[in-house]
Amino acid sequence: MKSMTGYGFSETLGENFQLAVEVKSYNNRYLDINHNMPYYLAPFEMEIDKQVGLVAKRGRVDVSIRVKNLVSDVKLTVDPIAVAQYTDAFAQIANIAQKALKPQLSDYLGSDGVLTSVKESDSEQYRQMLFSTLSEALAQFEESKIREGQSTKEDLISLGKGIESGLSVIVSHADELEELVKGTLRSRFDEMLGDQNYDENRILSEVAVMLVKYSVNEEIKRLGVHLSEYFSLLEQDEPVGKRLDFLCQEMNREINTIGSKSQMVELNLQVVKMKDGLENIREQVRNIE
Repeated sequence: MKSMTGYGFSETLGENFQLAVEVKSYNNRYLDINHNMPYYLAPFEMEIDKQVGLVAKRGRVDVSIRVKNLVSDVKLTVDPIAVAQYTDAFAQIANIAQKALKPQLSDYLGSDGVLTSVKESDSEQYRQMLFSTLSEALAQFEESKIREGQSTKEDLISLGKGIESGLSVIVSHADELEELVKGTLRSRFDEMLGDQNYDENRILSEVAVMLVKYSVNEEIKRLGVHLSEYFSLLEQDEPVGKRLDFLCQEMNREINTIGSKSQMVELNLQVVKMKDGLENIREQVRNIE
């Protein structure tokens, strides 16, 4: 079991540049990968996402990549045509002004178009270091997800046992609840048969309604099956978050039905405890893949 929250960081120092990769994730219904990196690494986005997908199946994953160049990657270019045109312009100015004019180097350097700078960005030069650093960061990221997932699993087991304990109490009072239903039926019979002029069909109808209304045997059986599946899913290595979330909905339905049918204080107290435990389970399930 893995958590949807995790963190990993790795940094590598090379001869020409330093590269750092940070990976962190948060809860999300689906896998959503976001990138924060230099534009010249954009060609690697699909490959990066593929690597991330090997260790994360759900969650919002933020991948931040920082590059610090240790050697200048700026290429300076002199435009000879621009220099010639500025030289000609300076000569014309001197002629018009009737003054000797000797242009200085600074005059050329301060003129637009004479000197241009181009930042070279060959993406492939970063490939090897990028993916080796990413691999290390993702290894840490996965370890943190597994570590957090194990902690969550222990909590889910404990919470599940709490619901299981509550179900055991309900099972132990099931016969008592049946007797309570029968007693209610006897009272209803006495009420209807008091005048010795009764309708047999009405009696049978009342019996059926009362049994359906107050018997919790079916709910007990279904909740027991759901709990067995719950503990089984907790032992799975594959992502089970969505299945657990659905299972929680089913267990909640059975617990609510038991609560609505119960006329016993002991059962009602257990229903409240079970609902509280199930709510805690649903909160935890939102954190796992």
